[in-house]
Amino acid sequence: MPELNSRQLVSQLPPLQAIRVFEAVARHLSFTKAAQELGMTQAAASYQIKLLEERIGAPLFLRQPKQIVLTEPGQRLAPAVSEAFALLSGAYAAARTGADGVLCVSTLLTFASNWLAQHLGSFQVAHPSVAVRVDTSNRVVDFAREDIDIAIRSGGGNWPGVETHMLFRADFTPVLSPKLAASIGGVSEPADLLRLPILDPGDIWWRDWFAAAGLPVEELAKRPGTSMGAQAYEANAAIAGHGVAIVTKALFKTELADGRLIQPFDLVGDDGHAYWLVYPTARRNVPKIRAFRDWILSEIACQ
Repeated sequence: MPELNSRQLVSQLPPLQAIRVFEAVARHLSFTKAAQELGMTQAAASYQIKLLEERIGAPLFLRQPKQIVLTEPGQRLAPAVSEAFALLSGAYAAARTGADGVLCVSTLLTFASNWLAQHLGSFQVAHPSVAVRVDTSNRVVDFAREDIDIAIRSGGGNWPGVETHMLFRADFTPVLSPKLAASIGGVSEPADLLRLPILDPGDIWWRDWFAAAGLPVEELAKRPGTSMGAQAYEANAAIAGHGVAIVTKALFKTELADGRLIQPFDLVGDDGHAYWLVYPTARRNVPKIRAFRDWILSEIACQ
């Protein structure tokens, strides 16, 4: 059987606009959301899907009263289309910035300030041609549409379409300043924390830790519900003596080592989450991504 040339292969593809709409509808499982994202009407989005279904010869979605679901052909097509867009995005980024160029890392604020900033210099020395740009955010990264190469996030690590590497457990334990502990004659048992201000008492970590320590969880509801939104901010407030923070110990090794913070108890909570390095599976062999992955995994292993 003769091989098809590139022109013949392209001629067999459906319109790119229809594929683009299918990818958005499959991701959102909503014609309305997909249309809003792509800046078109819902009717136009539905028309593009109809064109694609006619080319394929089978329905891609089942329209139910309050939702849509992928059919079996749709389920087969969706991951391939997502990977194709990821490859295209990666090729575009590589062409625009070169094989090395700029590496954009999206990460949580506390990880950026308390770990990455303290170690990134060694990566820059080893890879001087790669300029690292750090974007701090809690939002979910859309690798197909954003100029992001790698993300560092906390969670369970079960995210489709991406490669994940666990960096360390996101365990948690109370910390406070020595001065605050001394203000009540020292903290020797968990119940002593009830005599001190609790930073972000609405944090689920506090409830889990209180329960594990045998403290009354309902006590937390009586505290002012102040929240600072990041461990880094809460740890700084704790260092200033304003209360007890609950943090991931691995992100505050320096503050604990130099005595600005103390960990009064060995009891550490663990909700099954960890910090993960994440990047698109289709871009796992991009040189700058591979270089950063190898560097950070080695740096974590040496700690």
